[in-house]
Amino acid sequence: MPSEFIKSLCALDTLKISISGVRGIFADDLNLKDIIHFCRNFSYLIKSKKCILARDTRPSSEILSQVASASLMERGISVYNLGIAPTPVAFRESRRYGAGLIITSSHNPLEWNGLKFIIDGRGINETELGHLLEEKQFPKGPIGLESEIGSTYVNEAVKLVGKVKGNPKIALDVGGGAAFEVAPLLLEKLGCKVKKINHVPGKSLRGPDPTADRLSGLTRLSKNADIGFAFDLDGDRLVVVKDGKKQTPDVTLGLGVAKALEIGYKKFVLSIDTSIAIEKFINGEGGQVKRSKVGEANVVDVMLKTKSQAGGEGSSAGFILPEFNMCRDGLLTSGFIASMIGTANFSDIIKFMEGYSQRRNKIKVDSKFHKKTIEILAKKMKKEFSHIITIDGIKAIIDEDSWVLVRQSNTEHSIRVSTESNNLRKIKNIEHGITKLVTKSYEEARRDRNH
Repeated sequence: MPSEFIKSLCALDTLKISISGVRGIFADDLNLKDIIHFCRNFSYLIKSKKCILARDTRPSSEILSQVASASLMERGISVYNLGIAPTPVAFRESRRYGAGLIITSSHNPLEWNGLKFIIDGRGINETELGHLLEEKQFPKGPIGLESEIGSTYVNEAVKLVGKVKGNPKIALDVGGGAAFEVAPLLLEKLGCKVKKINHVPGKSLRGPDPTADRLSGLTRLSKNADIGFAFDLDGDRLVVVKDGKKQTPDVTLGLGVAKALEIGYKKFVLSIDTSIAIEKFINGEGGQVKRSKVGEANVVDVMLKTKSQAGGEGSSAGFILPEFNMCRDGLLTSGFIASMIGTANFSDIIKFMEGYSQRRNKIKVDSKFHKKTIEILAKKMKKEFSHIITIDGIKAIIDEDSWVLVRQSNTEHSIRVSTESNNLRKIKNIEHGITKLVTKSYEEARRDRNH
């Protein structure tokens, strides 16, 4: 059963707790007591008694890392500290040690922070999340040790990608995040010529989420490069800029998929909110597609169950190659994309995806009304649309080229609306209508609570 501590958090609607991790505004929603609690409970899942620790470049990450390390060592866990390191590096290294913990809030605003948990090289599942929420008693035992370690990630990624031909020019924007050192090093070792902006850790002229930011600095820089890459603060999201134009997050996944098809892979898993264009491209190349709930852990879970070879989430600009890393790996994807520049595969997937447009918006909805709002909305959408899918949120299939998905966010206080079609006017009309339905459902949910 959840502890009184967790019940009080849920009652106050403070932290965002899901398989994506624990997130909140530091010193407001998230405090040091929270870090101690979750790290102690996480120790229960670490059978190897060894854990990788990494952090991003947020102002609060260093102090949270110190508290997390002490909390794990108190429970007899030996901590192997990577210091500032991207999420993909931590996931890769955690395969050697059995577990990993990352101090990060990924793409959330700078005042946020949190914990991302890794077991056996993958994110935690729903069952393991349950253990983090239970009340546990821990016997006293030996104290773990802490060691500082390095990573072999770059050399292993270079070996997998292979040397890139033609020395492509790469414009790189790490947003002051954890990929500030690894991303340029990887690309340079692959044979690329790299020009950087926002590469000083903790300092950036843009926001932490490249999928939402205009990336004006990178779009200018990319006009004199073959391609531009932008990372989020923990380095798992990668946004592509081509010919001075920011591409949709789905393009990142589409390019990764095109590379996987080139390698010879045929079995893919895509999240429910990923572009239909990618699915059609895979089918056209003789591949197969399974769909999962949103969230990299959900994608990976279906990958493992179906023995699929690649896939990911279009909405979060995340390509996943489980044989190398069971997480969104923006670093590896940047190398794959760089290796495709100038090839027919690169041109084919870009051209194919240009025929479709996606819009991903958020409607601010108080989290305590998420569930009720979705319940009311589901009834309304079932009256409006004949084909509804409910494996994650509510997805309405408009026609073979158009759909809309409404789901509550696991990481933010909002409800997300994703829309896609090969007709831009149709997208706007669908989005406008759904936004009105969500707003009306939210109003009804609030009235019901007040009464």
